[in-house]
This record gives sequence, C-alpha cells and structure tokens, in this order.
Amino acid sequence: MPEPAPAAASPAGTRPDRISDRTLDRTLDRLDAWVPKPAALAFAVRIWVAMMAALYLAFWLQLDSTSSAAVGVAILAQPKRGQAISKAVYRLLGTILGGAVSLLFLALFGQDRVEMLVAFTLWLGLCVFVAQYLQDTRAYGAMLSGYTVAIIAVAHLDTPQNGFDATVARLAAITLAIVVITFINDALASPSTWRSLRPQLAAAHAAVQDFCRAAFAAGDPGVEWAAALIARIAPMRADASAIAGELDDGSFRAAGARSGIAALYAMVAASRAVARARAELAQPSPEAEEALAICRTAVGEWAGETGGGPDMAALAARLRDLVDASLRAGDRPLDEIALLQRALDFVVAATFAADGLHALATGDRPLRDVDLPTHRDFPVALRAAFRVAIAFAITASLFVASGLPQSSFALVQVAATCSLSSVTPDPRKFALGVLMGMPLAALMAGLVLFGLLNGNQGFPLLALAMAPPILLGCLLALNPPTFTVGFISLVFFPALLAPSNPQGYDAGTFFLNAFLVVLAALILFLTVRLVLPVTAAQHRAYALDSARRDLAGALAGEGGDATTRTSLNADRLYQFAGYSSGSGAVRRMALAHAFALAQIEAAAARAHGQMHRLRAADALRGPIERARAALRAGHPGRLEAAARDLVQAASAEPRPSRLCTARAAADLVAAARVIARHRRFLRRLGVAPF
Repeated sequence: MPEPAPAAASPAGTRPDRISDRTLDRTLDRLDAWVPKPAALAFAVRIWVAMMAALYLAFWLQLDSTSSAAVGVAILAQPKRGQAISKAVYRLLGTILGGAVSLLFLALFGQDRVEMLVAFTLWLGLCVFVAQYLQDTRAYGAMLSGYTVAIIAVAHLDTPQNGFDATVARLAAITLAIVVITFINDALASPSTWRSLRPQLAAAHAAVQDFCRAAFAAGDPGVEWAAALIARIAPMRADASAIAGELDDGSFRAAGARSGIAALYAMVAASRAVARARAELAQPSPEAEEALAICRTAVGEWAGETGGGPDMAALAARLRDLVDASLRAGDRPLDEIALLQRALDFVVAATFAADGLHALATGDRPLRDVDLPTHRDFPVALRAAFRVAIAFAITASLFVASGLPQSSFALVQVAATCSLSSVTPDPRKFALGVLMGMPLAALMAGLVLFGLLNGNQGFPLLALAMAPPILLGCLLALNPPTFTVGFISLVFFPALLAPSNPQGYDAGTFFLNAFLVVLAALILFLTVRLVLPVTAAQHRAYALDSARRDLAGALAGEGGDATTRTSLNADRLYQFAGYSSGSGAVRRMALAHAFALAQIEAAAARAHGQMHRLRAADALRGPIERARAALRAGHPGRLEAAARDLVQAASAEPRPSRLCTARAAADLVAAARVIARHRRFLRRLGVAPF
C-alpha cells in the first residue's frame, strides 16, 4: 500500500494553525484597545452623575438657564481632581471678568448693534492675544472672559435691559456646576493629580539618569536624545500647576514637582556640558577623573524619591573643594575648570531632582520653589488674535445681513469655538475635531429629544436618556486622537438638548440650532486654514528669531536667573522640535542649531550675572570689563582669554569670589566653544555681534 503524500508546506514555512493563532491574537488586541478601562468607565459615570445632579439642582433652584449648569459640568470634566479644580477657578474668574465687561458694553453700546459688535470683536481679539502668553487653565480663563461677552452681551443685543439678569444667571449656573463637580469628585474618589504625576516624573527622572550615565561613559549622547527627553518632561508642567488646590500640602507638592521638572532640564544640559568639557581634555587630571566619578555616583541605581543613595551634600561639597583648588592654582586648563564646575552644577541639579520627587510624594516642603516659564512667539499670538477677530467680524456681517432670527446664537458658537481653537497646540486638528463633534452632538441630542423622550416629561427619564451620549462623549474625550470630538459632543449635547421644566419639543428651533452649530464648526474649519495660518516652517522661523533676539540681549548683558532661563529655553526647544520635520540629518542639524543658540544665550546671561556679583572685587574689575567686552563682541578667542584672565586674577581672592569666578569662567568657555563650532550659522542667522 503506497504511503500518503506529505502535506504541502505553507508559503513561508509557517503552519496554518500558527497563522490563525496570530490573527486571533491581533483581533483580540484590537478589541481590547476599544474596550473601556475601569478608570475610564468610572470617570464617565462620575461626569454623568455630576451633570444630572447639576441639572436637578438647577431645576430645584429654578435657574433661568438650567442647561448652562450641565454644560458647565461638561466643560469641567477632567479625569483628575486637581485639573478640574484649577479649571474651575479660572472659569469662575473668567466669567466674572467677562460678565463685568458685558454689562459695560451693554451700557455703552446697547442702542447700537454695529458699535457693540465692533467693541466685542476688539475685546475678543485682545483676550485671545493675552491667552497666548498664559499657561494651561490660566489661558483658558483669559479666553473665556472673551467669549463670555458674546454669551451675555451679544446674545442680548435686542434686549439690553436683560443683560444684568443674564449675567447673574450665568454666574449662578457656573457656580453650581463648580460646587457639584467638586463634591462629586471628592465623594466618588476622583484620582488625585499628584498621584498620577508621581510615577511619570519618577520615570522621566530614571530616563534622564540613563542619559547622564551615557554622557559620562561615552560622551555627549546628542541633540535628538536630549530633545526626546525634553519632550517627555515638558508636558508634565500642566499637572504640576494643577496640584496646588488638591490638598492642604498641595502647594508643597506642586512646588516639588516644578523644582523636579526644572532640575531634570538642568541635569540634561549639565551632563552634556560635562561630556563636552571631558572631550576637550587630551589627558584628564586626577581631579577631573574624580569629578566624573562623583557624577557617576550621583546617578547610580538608587531610589532618590525615598531619600536613599549617596550623600549628595557631601558630593557637592567635595566638588566645591575641587573647583576652589583649581582656582587657587590659577594655572589649570580652562576646560578642566569648566568640567569641575559643570560637574558641580550637575550634582546640585540631581539633588534638586531627588528632592522634588520626595516633596511630590510626601508633601514635605521642597528645597526651593521655581517658576516654569512658557515660550511664546509674538507673531503667533498676534496672528491668533487677528484670526479670531477677522473670522468673527466676517461671520457677524454675514449673519446680520441674512436676518436669521437666531443670529446671536450662531455668533456665540463662532466666538466660542474660534477662541477655544486659539489656545490649542494644533488649531487645525482641533477644528477637524469640532467639525466631527458638532454633528455628533446634534445627532445625539435629536435622538434623545425626539426618539427616547418623544414628548414625555420627568427627570428620571431625562437622566436615563442622557446617559449614553454623556458616557460616549467622556470615553471619546479620554482617548487622545478623539479628544476634541468627545469634548465637543459632551459640551454641545446638553446645549442643543436644552433640558427645561417642562421640556420643550420645538422641532423648528432644534433643527435651526443644530444647523447653526454645524455651520459654526465649518466656519472654524475654514478659518484656521484660510485666515492667517501659521505653518510649521513659520513656527520654526519665529522660534529662531525669538532665540536670536534673546541671544543678542544676553550677549549685551541682560542677565537672568539660570533656572528660569534653562526652563524657558527647554520649552522653546520642545516647541521647536515639535515643528521640525524632514530627514534625520536635516532635523538633527536644525536641532543642533537650536540647542547651540540656547547654550550660548544661557552661558552669556549667567556669565554676566556672575560678573555682576564680583563687581566689588577691585582686582577683578579689569578682567570683568574685558570679559564683558568679549561677550558683546562674541569672539571665541577673546572669550577664552578673558576667562583665563579672570581665573588668574581670582586666585588670591576669598573662596566665595573664587567659586563665583569659576562659574563665570565656565560660562565664558562654554560660549566660546559653541560660538566657534556654529559661527557660520550665527552669521547666517544675523545675530548682532556676528
């Protein structure tokens, strides 16, 4: 009997059952990605409970606009307690300011529609411009004070006598929403912001330590790795600002988080400086090798958050002794002094990073409290203000000419959506999300109003009918790619449904409002693409121009706090890297130039600051003047000569003066080295001394 023929092998040598298993695994992974996590479901349920509680209380208190209470809760829907509290505070402040301006405009321009619209357009543009220079929820508060005038004053163009009642009603609804969302978050154990920030900051700290270990072992890891770390650190600033209102010790935890973030920036910069100084030394001295060993010890495998590990104060003290000894000698190589000083800077930064983590975790008072400034470009802020003002002015003209009975409602939506887009990192993506979210909100409101409710009355039925759209909006808002769609649908669903007692079912009014909000979304979509758009190339050009001006000022003697400048430069680099594209080599060169500008600017500003402290030393006045002149000229050779003169003149000065001189000399050497490497780029950029 013949043997059966062997089965044919699969094309790639893989058995069909293994292929089916992998397909099943991929399918299950995709399904798992779409299944909401328990934390997401808990957040959605909390927001639904809060919105229903706000609605019920608004009915019981007989507020004029009950839907505003639900909309207020939707706007304050944040997954973390601190974020909600911070946004609530600035929402209330923005509404108060906007209400006061609304009453002023109604008193001044209540009889003239054109004057009212012109005044509001100018006010809206001003608020958007100011919001560009603020951070996080403060920017939201400034922007809100702009379109609140539309909600109150523009919406009551024909009935200015009702402006005061509308202002009071809006403040009452917002206050109710704030009280409800705060109570529900506490009652249902909303996650604390500091608890979620703590592991993120600890992970970033560990990543920075890996970077530093690589720098001390093999030289400068490069600009791309440094930019990636900055991009990981910078987004945590928003949560750090939101912690203060959560607990009694929230201010200490927030200060610790800010100090830790600033220290991570400084660790990245200092470790690269140490690696560059080491590369300049042909034969490192025993003191330089000891400084490198101390730096490696400072980033050893130890739990900085719990206070274990090496004695950082002792390490810093030893480095100060090494720096002082090199200054007393007066003849040590400048790069060796720079290495010792940057090693000291690194250990100090590592100390602050560990202390910041500890303060965030325990609520203890940190060693310091620092600001984390945000970089903003004036042309971008001005374009955003003009974009919103032009879009509103054109839309107002068209709606007024059309004579639609609900033109004021449409103008409010245009003002609100355009203002919201102005404070987002990418207005185009936000506008696309609005264009998708508005029809979704209108569809869900229509289904609930004419499908589920269908002419019936009663709060329990209303609460159950509103649950699916609210839950869907919350879940979409928690997913970063669909955040805007979820946020817009969550906010505008109750606005279009307009819950009232008794519930109204005017189909004509509903469909007209739905059409107007979708039209507002379309206007926003076209506005951000056609009216003064800012491309990625323009963003890069504006950032470089800002860095060029700051560099020219620093070289001329505009000193500043080292921590503040490091944080500001890090934020500028973070934004610049986000707008950089192209091939790997092109992006790497662009980042190298941006980092070079930041390094020279920070070094020049710090050097001027240190020399200002040394002005009382008679023996140092001549070298200081030559060093200042060398900085203003931006000449590498003169900078090195001035640093050498400073070191030699300071050898007989007291220890505090020697340590201060070491910092100034290290900065002068750093500026000279970077200028020498990038002089052609600096000339092409048009920096004044070059």
